[in-house]
Amino acid sequence: MNIPYRPLAIGLVTLAFSAVVLQRAQAGGDDYFPPVVDPLVKEECGSCHMAFAPSMLPASSWKRMMGNLKDHFGDDASVDADTAARISSYLVTNAADTGGKRYSSKLLRGVAANSAPLRITELPRWVHKHRKVPAWEWKHKDVRTKANCVACHADAEQGFYED
Repeated sequence: MNIPYRPLAIGLVTLAFSAVVLQRAQAGGDDYFPPVVDPLVKEECGSCHMAFAPSMLPASSWKRMMGNLKDHFGDDASVDADTAARISSYLVTNAADTGGKRYSSKLLRGVAANSAPLRITELPRWVHKHRKVPAWEWKHKDVRTKANCVACHADAEQGFYED
């Protein structure tokens, strides 16, 4: 019996390649962080800035941030105790080192396990990925701050941070 190995091999390679590409597309690759889906978190956090994906910081960071909402990067972001507890629970449950670990291992590379960084823009991986952005771009009227992800990443609110 004469088996046509070449078409079979090409078919298998194509199938394997398609599976890898599809899996990466579904996961969003290294630049995907599941967006906030809790309506309260979206409303409260998103009323002043984009509601950042909880998987971008470790749980200790979210606890530290939620523990001092009176001074939230220079603003008073205080909310009632029940609201703060619900937001904190959501952020900690989905943080990089808890529920969101699948998406954030590279982003947190180089961050000490016992540290609680508050700024995503100061994480080593974030700094590395943005190292080629010239200083004048950060000052552009449509950008103004490194935390304004949607200025450059149109799909950031859906969790995609492609270049």
